[in-house]
Amino acid sequence: MKILIADDSKTDVAIISSILSDYELLYAYDGVEALEQMEQHLNIDIIILDINMPRMNGFEVLEMIKNHPEYKDIAVLVLTNVDEIDNEMRGLDLGAVDYIRKPLNIRSLRKRVELQIKLKNARDALAQQNSILEKRVQERTRESVLTRDVTIHALVSLLEVRNIESSNHTKRTQLMMRALCAHLRTKPQYSSILTEGYAAELFDTTPLHDIGKVGIPDHILLKPGKLTDDEFEIMKKHTTYGVEALRCMGPESDSLSFIRTAAEIAGTHHEKFDGTGYPGGLVGKEIPLAGRLMAIIDVYDALVNKRVYKPAFTHASATEMMQNESGTHFDPELLDAFFEIEAEVQTIADSFAQAQT
Repeated sequence: MKILIADDSKTDVAIISSILSDYELLYAYDGVEALEQMEQHLNIDIIILDINMPRMNGFEVLEMIKNHPEYKDIAVLVLTNVDEIDNEMRGLDLGAVDYIRKPLNIRSLRKRVELQIKLKNARDALAQQNSILEKRVQERTRESVLTRDVTIHALVSLLEVRNIESSNHTKRTQLMMRALCAHLRTKPQYSSILTEGYAAELFDTTPLHDIGKVGIPDHILLKPGKLTDDEFEIMKKHTTYGVEALRCMGPESDSLSFIRTAAEIAGTHHEKFDGTGYPGGLVGKEIPLAGRLMAIIDVYDALVNKRVYKPAFTHASATEMMQNESGTHFDPELLDAFFEIEAEVQTIADSFAQAQT
């Protein structure tokens, strides 16, 4: 335990030194020397600080300590004369933890210092325990994220094995989601909503938008032609199947935000801005932002890529068709933002489409 004694009275310094001889002691005989000692010894634990010193008094030293982040954990006990009650109060107001009156009472001084040492040891033990707990939480979080990512990969792989036409769809839609979120974050109306964490969550959950299709029979999911009305009603259930599956992934509190976002994407990416979508017939901003974003990205990707029931449309044709549905199928504000980055979107679409050939 390292203690700095700052007092211009050599007699008082000698008395204090004899009382605290079993500790490592440093000395200063004015305020300037006290600050110099603190700069040279950053691991000082306690300062016994006289208020009345030359060059720089104790109050000025306390002000410096109070405003210096590296000194904030040092316990300061101020030395005052018996008739200087105002000085005691001022010292405490400036951050001192206790005061010691002159003439010095040997037993009182020792007890007050020992109390501060016990308090510091308790704080250090608590900080160490908190550090251990924080490391455990971080490790558990890493394990949880790894488990979640493995689960996502397994689920998406299962879907892609069953539905050959979705090859590379996951990667394209993820990259488009990232690009669109990054662009929207530059706009004042979205900067506070699309935080860095939420944008990352949208990127991570995008692959799960069609996860409910694992519950759709192959004869409907892989049908090469147009679905009948009855078949389409069954196909529409993939949105609710997806939500149900995601909510079964895990109720842990650290997963709730991720699952909520994934469920919003899976459950609402077929809603339409004018209320004619499914499964809930939600209108406008009733549709979560995640669903409105995914609707744009999913439709664009479906249009510009070949399917068993249709050829691939050009980028120009796809964007023209989507523009015609601004305000009906799509949120017009988000669609405009999507078109503002269409060069980047087209690059993503072209790059991964070429990887399939």
